[in-house]
Amino acid sequence: DNLSKKFCRNLKRSMYYGVRDLAKGLVGKRPDPGELRKDEFWALKDINFELKENEILGIIGANGSGKSTLLRVLTGIYPPDRGHVWMDGTVGGIIALGAGMHPHMTGRENIYLNGTILGMSKEEIDEKFDDIVEFAEIGDFLDAPFNTYSSGMRVRLGFAVAVHFQPDILLVDEVLAVGDLSFRNKSMEKIMSHIEEAKSLIFISHNLQQIRQICTRLIILQEGECIYNGNVDKGVRKYEEISLKNKWEDS
Repeated sequence: DNLSKKFCRNLKRSMYYGVRDLAKGLVGKRPDPGELRKDEFWALKDINFELKENEILGIIGANGSGKSTLLRVLTGIYPPDRGHVWMDGTVGGIIALGAGMHPHMTGRENIYLNGTILGMSKEEIDEKFDDIVEFAEIGDFLDAPFNTYSSGMRVRLGFAVAVHFQPDILLVDEVLAVGDLSFRNKSMEKIMSHIEEAKSLIFISHNLQQIRQICTRLIILQEGECIYNGNVDKGVRKYEEISLKNKWEDS
């Protein structure tokens, strides 16, 4: 509801604002969340939408439009500067695959570490451990340090742990663009099985064919604002028109 998030382009100024806001909070004063200070910009501005049970919401937009920021706010990684988020049920995000994996721990140890970070109990991880290893296709390297894995192996292990969490609401950010064709197909099948279990899904992708294939509703973000919320086919056509117009203007 009216979700907004701002960032600062200058690192030193961002740190200064953070310290100043913290000091104000200690004396009971709050900065104006609607005010943009020097070098700040709205990464998201007044976003409104509702996700219903068993709905698959697609989110598309050019790079820098706010898609990943939105998912990070929904998962609680970033706090909103304005507005509110309500979630009913467990939430899992497949956003930054491999994030939270320790480079000097083995694949086996990282499965337990990452699963715990996602909210799984040890018993749940024990129960799904063999399935995770089989899905990730890292059998011979299970007890090797994570920093010896190839980039593809890291992605496969991160995805395998995240997708076996099976939350009520799954947030997926462009993960099906990585890995070889076989793994991408297997990943899509796993996501589709999640949908068939009457769960809800928010799906970010630049692959418009995938968006048309699985989504029931579509949002278009542009420079942090929602410019479309509705039918998937109409939304994809609108996005293609916008992309074509921008291409001609840039050429």
